[in-house]
Amino acid sequence: MHQDEEGNAAIEREILEGVSPGRSMPLFRQKIRECGIDGLKATGIEILQINVGKVCNQTCTHCHVNAGPTRRESMSRKTAEAVIDVLSRTGIPTLDITGGAPEMNPNFRWLVEQAHALGRRIIDRCNLTILVAGGFRDLPEFLAEHNVEVVASLPCYLEENCDSQRGDGVFRRSIEALRRLNSLGYGLPRSEHKLSLVYNPIGLSLPPRQEQLEADYRRELRTRYGIEFTHLQTITNLPISRFLDDLLKQDRLDEYLQLLIDNFNVATVGGLMCRTMISVDWQGRLFDCDFNQMLDLELSGQCPRTIHDFDFGKLANRAIKTGRHCFGCTAGCGSSCQGAILAGGESPVTNIQY
Repeated sequence: MHQDEEGNAAIEREILEGVSPGRSMPLFRQKIRECGIDGLKATGIEILQINVGKVCNQTCTHCHVNAGPTRRESMSRKTAEAVIDVLSRTGIPTLDITGGAPEMNPNFRWLVEQAHALGRRIIDRCNLTILVAGGFRDLPEFLAEHNVEVVASLPCYLEENCDSQRGDGVFRRSIEALRRLNSLGYGLPRSEHKLSLVYNPIGLSLPPRQEQLEADYRRELRTRYGIEFTHLQTITNLPISRFLDDLLKQDRLDEYLQLLIDNFNVATVGGLMCRTMISVDWQGRLFDCDFNQMLDLELSGQCPRTIHDFDFGKLANRAIKTGRHCFGCTAGCGSSCQGAILAGGESPVTNIQY
């Protein structure tokens, strides 16, 4: 385990198990049981999400993966081949590739080519700046050739706010990358090349209504920079890794956890992403979701543990491991890798300013 992660392991386990001294907060499983839900279960597998490593060209303050330029964890070709083998012998329709900067994995293009040949939907969770970095400038054309959907982080349409979360100069390079993608048809009306932007709150708050924020993003990016995109996805920050570090430094972890718990919305539970996906880490280990992966929270019961032992039948109907971090996915309109779970209606507007 990376040194930074070792420092947070104990407090993260406390969040999961609810044993932190001085806390009287409910466990997630208790909360849903009060609502008549006796544990979470998968309803199938529609998405195979693979984290191909923690190597990244950026160091973002909200990153729950703790990725960065100094990381060395990277999925091997053997594990990548096992991923493609699973796709080839199952009906899982979507391969969702994340990282780090997934494009920096040496097997990224091979994975895309193989999944494309199988006729699968492919998602690349891109930080945008990698598309204008040396050695990667041909990536936009490669992604377009293989009809890869780009899901790109852009936490604000204002340069100062974006750079405060992702690093100096990131916004400018992101705009350059978006213009390159637009030039290839990405994000344009009626184009088959889909480009979704991802919003993470800056500070201690829940995301606002996704539909309204999307309209704001579309207006501002179009007016200021002539940029188009397909959709906006809003994702709640979870108290894991670097965001957890910030909460601990400010002594505001309990405050943020209480915000998530107070805004629990039982209507989001049916749409939780863990119910229709499997997460694979860079070593090939299996998890219910990317957040459980980062917390090293393994699958329950007798489920297969690695991509090499993949058993669709057992995994598609498994019981799902939960913890207090699950309140992050069920607060307000909900949060998933596809954005808000609930469309329409007012999300509770509860902001805590720094």
